[in-house]
Amino acid sequence: MSSPGYGNGDLPAVFPDWSPYTDLESAARAYLRDPDIALEALGGVLRGASVLGFTLERFVNEVNGVWQEVVVCDGSRLVLWHGEDVPPGEGPPGSMTSSLRVVPVSTVTEVGCRRRLTRSDTGEVRVDSIDVYLLLSSLDEAPPSDEAAGAPRHDALRFGKTLDDGGAGQIARLEEFARLVASVVGRPML
Repeated sequence: MSSPGYGNGDLPAVFPDWSPYTDLESAARAYLRDPDIALEALGGVLRGASVLGFTLERFVNEVNGVWQEVVVCDGSRLVLWHGEDVPPGEGPPGSMTSSLRVVPVSTVTEVGCRRRLTRSDTGEVRVDSIDVYLLLSSLDEAPPSDEAAGAPRHDALRFGKTLDDGGAGQIARLEEFARLVASVVGRPML
């Protein structure tokens, strides 16, 4: 699929920054190629629930084209939308998949956040990348690898941002999202 507004149909290598936008719709419209598809799918599940936090991801790979993801936390659920171009030969040109997954926050058993810090010559410390994982109580559907044959593996949601892939604003927003999810994990549901 091509994006209107770019001369030869190619998407820019650097996407607009969504981190300044505090509301989901504005962030999605600034960052995603297909915000209407994502927002319609998410809205059908959220149905007016408060969006406490979210994170967005988008990249282009040489095989499938554009890959997009939105993860929303409403306090009791994580609602994940994923859009991905269909590889050439697996559908008509311009085809994409749009999928939705709802994960109860009660199934998140662990939240991990690893920040890589760098120190400048003046001693100033900055975060130049972040990796976040949410370990779920459900089992991973992937076939076991040779090294883990026979051992069940828990499903996990993984997110990452770097200065080159997202910038300081998106790193901070992903860390904020991880803290939000961590704050609701293990709390009694009202």
